[in-house]
Amino acid sequence: MRGFGVPFQDLQIRSIRPTSVDREGIRDRLRLTVVAAGNALLGVPALLLLVLTIVGLSLVPIGVGIGFLGLVAPAMAVLTGVHRSVSGALLGVDIREGYADTSGRNILGRAYVWLRDSARWRDFAFCAFSTTGGFALSLLVPAFLVSPAVYFLGLVIDGGWTWFWLLALVSGPQLVLWWLLTPALVQARARADQGILDVTRTQQLERRVEKITALRAETVDHSAAEIRRIERDLHDGPQARIVSLGINLSRAEQLIARDPAAAEALLREARESTAGTLEELRSLVRDIHPPVLAERGLSGAIEALTLVLDIPVTLTDTLTGRPPPPVETAVYFAVAECLANIVKHAAAGCGWISLSHADGVLRTVVGDDGEGRADPSGSGLSGVRKRLDTFDGNMVLESPTGGPTTVTMEVSCVLLSPRTMPSSARD
Repeated sequence: MRGFGVPFQDLQIRSIRPTSVDREGIRDRLRLTVVAAGNALLGVPALLLLVLTIVGLSLVPIGVGIGFLGLVAPAMAVLTGVHRSVSGALLGVDIREGYADTSGRNILGRAYVWLRDSARWRDFAFCAFSTTGGFALSLLVPAFLVSPAVYFLGLVIDGGWTWFWLLALVSGPQLVLWWLLTPALVQARARADQGILDVTRTQQLERRVEKITALRAETVDHSAAEIRRIERDLHDGPQARIVSLGINLSRAEQLIARDPAAAEALLREARESTAGTLEELRSLVRDIHPPVLAERGLSGAIEALTLVLDIPVTLTDTLTGRPPPPVETAVYFAVAECLANIVKHAAAGCGWISLSHADGVLRTVVGDDGEGRADPSGSGLSGVRKRLDTFDGNMVLESPTGGPTTVTMEVSCVLLSPRTMPSSARD
């Protein structure tokens, strides 16, 4: 698990039961002590953001608060994002943020969405918790460990009996408490963070309904636009050729008796026009549903895409059946778009594709060894995301500077055996 580029995979608390004192246990508790100290220190910016938010909200009626919110809300999202990553790693779960989408809105529009967004109010509540109960809960762990050293320094510097008795009678039990309670206290703070910051089941369902409603409207618009495109292509291409073919055949019929040579030339032109018309029709069919996909399946169709590229692309396929035709088509075009991006923008030397299916999810990964820094808001990847959104799918882009770039696409579906495929989609 990663958060803001920082690896957290070694933080998970697997047990809070007391263990024997050994090197591994000491190392784990020291690591958790550092985490607890970090959580306590992050209470300082949380307090600052809490105060700024209160000031900004109080100034919203006169308009000045909008500027405060424009600065505070993103900063608060960064702070809570760090806590989500750390607490999620400690618990071995993914703590989701669930912010409402504000893309394409100006500062006033974003402020309006933020004020109505429950996820932003969860951030506000978390900052209040982080500066009060969360701060105290996190501070206990380093306090147990550091207090004996403080008592010793006090004894050395001051020399009073109070420091002596604290060191003699209190430091031992505190170290025992540090050993016994550190995993439990850190886990309690992580669970509290999860309880405040994670998206509830009800909120997940509400967001999903909103997303599906928006996707339905987009799908209807896209389908209407696609139908208009097909009509236009048929009108400008095959239909025009067929009309010209009919005219040429009519003229040839009139000339065949008195000028056979001219009639033969018209028939030759008609034959060439027929070949062109067939090619245009095949091109239209390929854009709707590629024949190679129906004939060879997803793996074979993707392999055909890779053969015409200028760079080597390896394909790993562990699928035991075929996805439903609509999913298969969407994934095929999504992979085609990713490959086009690699060729156009990545400056890559090689690429790779993997197809797998587990736990009811079709997982497709497209990667390259290019220079990275792929733009997720570009038209290509945005189109990929929209294709997958139609099936409630998911796309994750990882493209650090210097590469490699990987696009992971997941769609929930059940694989069909060749015998259960529609006749038009069988191998």
